[in-house]
Amino acid sequence: MMLRMTDPAPALGRATIAGGGPGDDALLTAAALEALRTADVVLYDRLAPHDRLAELAPDAELIDVGKRPGHHPVDQSGINALIVEHARRGAHVVRLKGGDPYVFGRGSEEVLACHAAGIPVVVVPGVTSSIAVPAAAGIPLTHRGITRLFTVVSGHAPLDEDELEHLAKLGGTIVVLMGVNTLPQIAPGLARHGLGAGTPVAIIERGCSPEQRTTIGSLDSIVVDAHTAGVASPAVVVIGEVVRLAYAGDATAAELVDRAERLGATLSTAAT
Repeated sequence: MMLRMTDPAPALGRATIAGGGPGDDALLTAAALEALRTADVVLYDRLAPHDRLAELAPDAELIDVGKRPGHHPVDQSGINALIVEHARRGAHVVRLKGGDPYVFGRGSEEVLACHAAGIPVVVVPGVTSSIAVPAAAGIPLTHRGITRLFTVVSGHAPLDEDELEHLAKLGGTIVVLMGVNTLPQIAPGLARHGLGAGTPVAIIERGCSPEQRTTIGSLDSIVVDAHTAGVASPAVVVIGEVVRLAYAGDATAAELVDRAERLGATLSTAAT
């Protein structure tokens, strides 16, 4: 009997689902940088930092799987399949996503796909744009005497009446990701359920990049303001009194503290 020799099966690879932050590679975590350094394959999004990927992942094959509004060259099931396919061939696959993988990033779907295929997988949290982008525009999501809570909501699809009512009554700061196209529905909906028409609103486009731009208005004017300014995605919308603390970067610390104290005193007087 003749025995046939076959090539041994390649060792099973692994996957890392890494958050790339809001787009500035200076905001990549040390763990994300290490994952890229040891990657064999990197699947990256359009909102993930990718200008220096060839340098950060010098031995990796770089695959753009970025989904753009109305244009999905690789759908989510296809991305899941690519992760599994390359890992089964023995590769260290890094799935580099914008922001944090678990904040509207569908990272959990990719993790579940790896689990189903028996692929070892770890998640590297990223700096979420819901916090980093307002901060880059000088807007704190919480501030003593103004608000002690914030809510992050996806504006990818219109909110229903129950969601709008709960958001309006909850108070605090509302952060809307992917909300440029649904803002004409969200803003009047919040007003309809009791949020004050004069509530300040900021739209921060291309946050944490050299092209960052902020448009500020009120709940009753922001849709027109956004149209006039030609606001476009990607952008983060912030709704709440903390928007009044926004600044262009030329205010001194003393001026900012004074402004916050005056705003807090005004709000306290109004509450009584």
